[in-house]
Amino acid sequence: MTHSALTPGRTAVITGAAGGIGLAAARRLAGLGLNIVMADRNADALHQAAAAIGSAAVLAEVVDVSQPADLVRLQAAATAHFGEVNLLMNNAAIGKNPGKPWENADGWHELLGINLAGVIHGVQAFVPAMLAQQGPAVVVNTGSKQGITLPPGNAAYNVAKAGVKAFTELLAHELRQAAPGRMSAHLLVPGFTYTGMTNAAEHPAGAWSADQVVDVMLAGIEAGDFYLWCQDNETARLTDERRIAWMAGDLIENRPALSRWHPDYAAAFAAFVAKP
Repeated sequence: MTHSALTPGRTAVITGAAGGIGLAAARRLAGLGLNIVMADRNADALHQAAAAIGSAAVLAEVVDVSQPADLVRLQAAATAHFGEVNLLMNNAAIGKNPGKPWENADGWHELLGINLAGVIHGVQAFVPAMLAQQGPAVVVNTGSKQGITLPPGNAAYNVAKAGVKAFTELLAHELRQAAPGRMSAHLLVPGFTYTGMTNAAEHPAGAWSADQVVDVMLAGIEAGDFYLWCQDNETARLTDERRIAWMAGDLIENRPALSRWHPDYAAAFAAFVAKP
């Protein structure tokens, strides 16, 4: 069976669609017979990607998701061209590292404006009309395992993806009340994935492909899962589960923040992960 929002003739809107997971999703959904609206701020890459899909039912729109007016314009263009929108995939993100929490305010503002505010802008531009329409509707927001386990290294990225997680959980709850059975929200949680943000010339052995992430996304939507939790080739599911449980334990047991990386707790964490 196929989810009713993903059947031929329905319409999907995807931000960050010029490459990576967004482009893989656009290709797969076009292959299923959906109309595709591809949005990205990189005009050249966007138009090349849209042309490569090779479908007449593709609309490409240059959009900066950090600007609310751009998302309003995208919503108007999508509905004018194809009618109601059945899948909104808020996927646009950047991976640059603006620095520590007290550094580079402009860089933090840029990253949060795209990776977190861009998701909020997309929901606010599209969801009112999706609620008002008759057809089924799905919202997928792209988070990250980094927004759950918060590994040190890129604080701004982790903060943004943690915000996407919380926002999408609350959105899913509200949609259950507002449109039960007809509209849903889902959090896509990629692990280590080979995309343009990987900064590697060749596909790393530990990374999944963007197509594998889309496989999980589509299967999870069909199954009604909220957390579209992806693995990769370097971290087992059980290890991920133990890391998440340990993070929750920091609060419950009043350990230091991010105690997984605290020298006083290194042995305890290793034992926790290794236990049968």
